Amino acid sequence: MSFNNLNKPFYVGNVLIPGILSLGPMAGVTDVSFRTLCKEMGCDLLYTEMVSAKGIYYNNKNTEELLKTNSLENPIALQLFGNDGKLMGEMAGKLSERPFDIIDINMGCPVPKVVGNKEGSYIMNDPDMAFDIVSGIVARTDKPVSVKIRKGFETESAPEIAKACEAAGAKLVAVHGRLRTEYYQGVSDWCCIKRVKDAVSIPVIGSGDIKCEEDMVRMISETGCDGVMIARAARGNPFIFKRFKHYLETGEKLERPDASDVARICLYHAKCMVEDKGELMAMREMRKHVAWYFQGYPHSARLRGSVNLIETYGELEKLLSEYFMYNDTN
Repeated sequence: MSFNNLNKPFYVGNVLIPGILSLGPMAGVTDVSFRTLCKEMGCDLLYTEMVSAKGIYYNNKNTEELLKTNSLENPIALQLFGNDGKLMGEMAGKLSERPFDIIDINMGCPVPKVVGNKEGSYIMNDPDMAFDIVSGIVARTDKPVSVKIRKGFETESAPEIAKACEAAGAKLVAVHGRLRTEYYQGVSDWCCIKRVKDAVSIPVIGSGDIKCEEDMVRMISETGCDGVMIARAARGNPFIFKRFKHYLETGEKLERPDASDVARICLYHAKCMVEDKGELMAMREMRKHVAWYFQGYPHSARLRGSVNLIETYGELEKLLSEYFMYNDTN
């Protein structure tokens, strides 16, 4: 049985999204190397890590790293966060020549530092503020604008916020079905995603608790959303896009990759990161990725304990080789 009829392309403004699978933005995770790997595995829409509009304005040295893309990534959305529509619009205009296809606005981040600055999910409290931010960006860029929101802050406000964003000119809204106060606890409320879909005429992407093929199909079927966003379930698991794409096309599930396949992709990921960031920085950032890649495999705790000492690509190769030798003899 094929579910390919669910894998319909859709437009965000004038940008064609070829299928339903998107990679959610995650700070410290979805850099250019990881995004490219997910694209190669079948992801249809990529998002950058969230980028501060103020950081762009002040030419923060770390911000430029977050703005990196390569020619393999399109379509890709640049995710901005802030609380000043005029400034965010100016920064979107400043970046108009860069190869981003969509400008996305973060109204969902629950981190206290962001919320304390009246950014991220704080905006879920204020439809007028959401309208002003979206309209400020729409006025300064010819690229379609999208918004990523949550169910609400303390109570549900997503349908109202989504309507305000659409009225301001947004061409897509992505909805995570948890309140800010829930962070990532509890169960994502997919009924809220359906209420947003019913409230607006622009495409809607659903997010939250999509871990397996059945989750993906059920979210599309139950909410009517146009796409699904995979975030935490993709950490150490870019294979999820290959598996989901295969399931949509054939109705069959691929086997879980064995540890040797995981190691091969992990080393490929590390090599790409070395080319992008230099060896020392890449290996330090790969430590968390290695732990995610091997989570649930035999003796992964032993591997996690050792990976924090690696500083070179050669040390990572050696560590993984020793991991397989240990597994073979235990």
